[in-house]
Formats: sequence, C-alpha cells, structure tokens
Amino acid sequence: MKNLILLLLGFTLFSCSKKAPENQIIKTLQHEELQQILTKQDNTLYVVNFWATWCVPCVKEIPDFMQVNNIYKDNPKFKMILVSLDKAADLDKKVKPFMLKNDIITDMYLLDDNKRMNEWIPAFDKNWDGAIPTTILYKNGQKLAFYGKQLNSIELENIINKHL
Repeated sequence: MKNLILLLLGFTLFSCSKKAPENQIIKTLQHEELQQILTKQDNTLYVVNFWATWCVPCVKEIPDFMQVNNIYKDNPKFKMILVSLDKAADLDKKVKPFMLKNDIITDMYLLDDNKRMNEWIPAFDKNWDGAIPTTILYKNGQKLAFYGKQLNSIELENIINKHL
C-alpha cells in the first residue's frame, strides 16, 4: 500500500509539472509583425530576448530566463518573449527540440528576416550591432531598456522589478 501511495504521488507530481507542450507553436515572422506585438498599448512589460541555438551564451542564459519567467508568469502585466534568430530551415530540427529540452513555456517566435537584418537590427536599437544574446524591455510601445549581453536570473529579476 505504501508503494502504491508513493507511486501515485510521484505520478501526480510528474503530471503536474509544467513542461513545454509537444505541440507548442513557434510562429515564424518578419520584424514588422514582431514590432506590432511590442507596440501594444496594454500596460504590459514585454521582456524580449533575442537568441539562437548556435549561440553559446544564449543557450547558457535560457534556464535563468525560464526561472524568472516562472516567477512572473501569472502576472497579467508581464510577458516574456523569446525570439530565435535561427534559420527557418532549422525550426523543426533544432529550435523545437531545444524548446522541449529546456521546458520553454513562453511565447516563442523565429524571426525569419535575415536578408533585411541591416534594417531591423537598428530599428530595435540604433546602437545594437546584432550580437546576441540581447534583451530589450518594452511597455506601451516604448523601449525601456536594452541589454546586449548575457543576463543571469538575479540581473534579469532586478531589471524586471525596476520596470514592472
């Protein structure tokens, strides 16, 4: 009986853990579509992280971003968005498996606009040289902060608290 209770408890805990769903959609978009999302006048703080599966510092910071996202995910005035700069051809073979492996449960987009990168990079920040990871905060269509470096969970949480 004790083993049955432990088995049921383990199953319950496993089934209740928040995992990235197998069918989670990663939308491929152009920079104009992303700009529309970020210019909403909804009093929400958008934490937007530009990353790629081939970027070592990006991959290292994702667990910290997911940890912080779990803290704020129920706050209606907070939204984390991950924007992959991987090639669209790598969506199914690299980006989705990475998302599942790392339990990414935020909104996720793949910015399929590499041919116009000299146009959209300065549109996000005139001083951005295109290096990633990069995190930009927006609220009511206004860019609040730009961080062109890897962030850890403490740095990210302090930044969010400053603007939330």
